[in-house]
Amino acid sequence: MNNTYFITGIGTGIGKTIVSAVLTEKLKADYWKPVQSGDLDISDSLFVKHLVSPETVIHPERYRLSQPLSPHLSAKLDGINITVASIKKPQTNNHLIIEGAGGLMVPLNDEELILDLIKGLQAKVIVVSQNYLGSINHTLLTLEVLKANKIDVAGLIFNGTENQESEQYITNYSNVKVLGRIPKLSVVDSESIKKAGQGITL
Repeated sequence: MNNTYFITGIGTGIGKTIVSAVLTEKLKADYWKPVQSGDLDISDSLFVKHLVSPETVIHPERYRLSQPLSPHLSAKLDGINITVASIKKPQTNNHLIIEGAGGLMVPLNDEELILDLIKGLQAKVIVVSQNYLGSINHTLLTLEVLKANKIDVAGLIFNGTENQESEQYITNYSNVKVLGRIPKLSVVDSESIKKAGQGITL
């Protein structure tokens, strides 16, 4: 059975795009970033396309916003109204990796959040965590929000520098499955992305 996975993070700049590329390559999945805010010439979709196999399907973004800001604000500046109802999952016979924008509570408009988009797409969630001061709190809060909203969590991926104590605490407290970890990559290219996938069990 083909699965749809929504990749969210415990914040911005956590490594969702790297993790999305790793999973896309590992699962031979399609990739989709529904909302891109800013950096349109070097978008996440283009970045992932550069890292994965040439035959990988990269679905076009539903919203391409000009400013590198929160989607709700960037959309306002562009004169666009984002709605969750307008974001339809692309049809595919492959696994689908969906990359979110920031974390769960990032606003898409005055009333809807990334969390609402996840509900609308009915995708399993993979949470990307990274070790820094405060990351235990941010990770557990993210997992708690998903649990409270009865959203299926496929698991957790740690990205970047390892911190065994923090990771063990998160694992013990949350009882969420750890799918693996991706080390800090000194070189980000197709080979390192493929190799990183060997450390993920999904």
